[in-house]
Order: sequence, then C-alpha cells, then structure tokens
Amino acid sequence: MYGSRGAATLSTRRTSAAMLGAALLLAGCSSSGDGEDKGSNAGAGITQQPKEADPFWVNPDGTAAQQVASLAEAGKKDQAEQIRKIAQQPTGEWLSPENPEEQARGFTEAADEAGRTALLVLYNIPHRDCGQYSGGGAADGNAYRDFVDGVAKGIGDRSATVILEPDAVLHLVDGCTPQQFHEERYALLNEAIGKLAALKNTKVYLDAGNAGWGHPDQIFDPLKRAGIDKADGFSVNVSNFYTTEDSVAYGKQLSAKVGDKPFVIDTSRNGNGPYTGGNPDERWCNPPGRALGETPTTKTSDPLVDAYVWVKRPGESDGECKGGPKAGEWYPDYAMKLARGSET
Repeated sequence: MYGSRGAATLSTRRTSAAMLGAALLLAGCSSSGDGEDKGSNAGAGITQQPKEADPFWVNPDGTAAQQVASLAEAGKKDQAEQIRKIAQQPTGEWLSPENPEEQARGFTEAADEAGRTALLVLYNIPHRDCGQYSGGGAADGNAYRDFVDGVAKGIGDRSATVILEPDAVLHLVDGCTPQQFHEERYALLNEAIGKLAALKNTKVYLDAGNAGWGHPDQIFDPLKRAGIDKADGFSVNVSNFYTTEDSVAYGKQLSAKVGDKPFVIDTSRNGNGPYTGGNPDERWCNPPGRALGETPTTKTSDPLVDAYVWVKRPGESDGECKGGPKAGEWYPDYAMKLARGSET
C-alpha cells in the first residue's frame, strides 16, 4: 500500500515491541494505570489524550516523539512544537512479520498500563500492494495464518482496535491483484476476522478503500465475501487524503450495503484534501501542500462513524517518490510540512 491505488505504508522499524513495552513501563513513560495523563517521554513530554474523547494509546516513545526531544535539545523549540502536533496524537502501530506476538503484546501491555486501547494495523497479506512501493507480505497462506495467530496471542484479553489489511479487498476489485490469488485472499481475511473478533476486548475493522477509487457498488460484495459480517465494521481513507466529509459520504453509502456496519476514518493527513496536481498515477505519494486532519476521537457526532483515527503515521514516507525515502521510513521535511499545514 501504497501503490498508485493504495493508501498506507508498512513501518520498517524492527524494534521489538515487547522490549518497547517493558522499557516504557520501567521508565514510567506510560500512565500509572489509573487512566490519568501522567505519562511523558523524558525529552518530549508526551502525554495521553483525554480518555473520554480519545481512548487510543499515544506511544510516548514513537519516532515523532523522539524527533520532538531531539529538536528541543537542539534548541529548535518552534520546530519541536510543530512535530509535537504529530507526536501527541495516537497513531497506528503497523506490526511487522518479525515476532508479531511480541509486538502485539508489547503495544497492548503499554496501552493497558496507560488505561488506553492500542491501535494496531495488520498489513502482511500475501502478494501485498501488487509489487509496488510496499510490495511483499507473507510468503504464503500458512505464513499469514501464523502471523495472525501470533498477533492474537499477543493481544490476549487486552483492549485493541485492529485495522485489517489496508487495500487487500480493494486490490481484488481494481484489477491489481491477479485472479489466481483471489480465493486464497478471501479465505485468509475471513479467518483473520474470525480469530481476532473472537478476542474478548478486540475490535476489527476491515479496510474498504477510499472515496476516490470508485463506487461502493464495486466493493460491497467483495467485502461480504471477505467476512465483513463478522467484523465490527470497516475502515476508509487509510493513508489517503480525501476529506472527512467525502469519506463520511462514501462510508455511509457502503454501510447501507453491508448491513449498516459502522466505520472509522483515517484523518491523519486529510486536512487539505487530496492533491490534484502532478502525475495522476502518483498523486497519493508524498503529495505537497497537505496537512494534518481532525485529531483522533470517538466523539464524531455520527452514529455510523465510530472514530476518526490516525492509521497512517504522519511523517512516514509513502515511498520513494518526490524525494522521499522508502515506504514507512520517517521523512522529517514532510512531517514538518504536514504539521505547518495544520491549523491545530
């Protein structure tokens, strides 16, 4: 994902989330467990957002938080405060194929200690992204099943919200994924939803594309085949830039066709809407002039919209285009432009 039709990028970090969780707890970086906002990164001063409006966990040791600390130490206070707009909000933790159980356990333990919910993204479906910037994924169906099993074991009974496989269903519809892989993908998504939805405190949202790719009529049946009936809902606009208004309209049209399922919207970078210049095939990739969107919240004033979430981690590259690094790597200049383009 983040091919020309896609949305998100896989984080390339390989740090063990289990070690991260332990480090956060030992350092006192997370909340004391009473749900109050007592946690802070020693250098960045990152705290949790008010739980009643935004129950998702803010990682006080994320890449953005580290940059805030680095900029502050260098005396660049204005730049530090700009990046704080990113660091202070909860963002998705994209689980890599290495040690998924340890990662899921580390993130959910740290979130649980802070009295919050971990926002996890599974992006490892075989034949992912059609070989584009974020191509790859599990080697085969059994490897993917092992990956999901590990994630489920790592989450256990702790609270988690899972965004399942950005673009996986969309690429079955738009011709990107070869036909010979379709049946296996439907089966794998069904199995993943069933396993994750069976966890005591886990919600699962199957990705359903964005407002700019096509029409809900084209994807509602594939979503049903992929198991949307067993999921808590679906996600839209992951790693994309379509406005919240357009995303709500798209989501509502789709919801009406899949049993009135609720949905979440990725608002991480949609503050200025989509880019309309340059090469149409790469308008999605590190587009200029974009801005952070609405901050994450479950207070959306719409019963069908469960939350605005930052699934894509603002400041991470979409791929090697427009001067950007590899997909998922931190892109400092782009992060600063996103933050400065924001009104928050």
